[in-house]
Amino acid sequence: MSKSSLRPARLAHESTLNRMNAQADSRDAANAPLTLRRAERAEAPALLRLIVALAEFEKLPPPDADAQRRLIEDGFGARPRFEAWLAFCEGVGDPVGYAFFFEMYSSFLARPTLFLEDVFVLPAYRQRGIGGALLQQCIRIAHERGCGRMEWACLDWNTKAQEVYQKLGARQLSEWYSYRLTREGMEKVLSKP
Repeated sequence: MSKSSLRPARLAHESTLNRMNAQADSRDAANAPLTLRRAERAEAPALLRLIVALAEFEKLPPPDADAQRRLIEDGFGARPRFEAWLAFCEGVGDPVGYAFFFEMYSSFLARPTLFLEDVFVLPAYRQRGIGGALLQQCIRIAHERGCGRMEWACLDWNTKAQEVYQKLGARQLSEWYSYRLTREGMEKVLSKP
């Protein structure tokens, strides 16, 4: 595979989400066989397109070209920092969904924690069990790896996802607050004498 084929996805004028949804097959694919597999370096451009589509869905800025290059290196380099799994529907060339996760470690449990950063299915392919299959795969991986727990965050307006998580038996944590220090914030802290 040439380096040029692994360039970050271009941010085109046309919405990535709309373009990918337009590719949805008009046939009823609800019963089409589904394949889940760990993303390989050659599939990085397809993963990046899905990440950009998720950003559009969440109304957030997508990763810029530099961030996309880092994603490729951090996910598919010599020492991967995350793992991604892709969902493929039979008859559709590109993946229609993905899960993106990495491990943390619990000092109290003395076990790893699988942190699910993203789980996303293109809107045209929802209501077919694809998101549930990706989530189930992550749960299976966490269990097989001896994780003591699995954690993720959900936007407050995404009530459909919240219902799915509650049906699984996941608990919304109310006793913990999430904090974030951006790269700029780190630099500010580190620049103080």
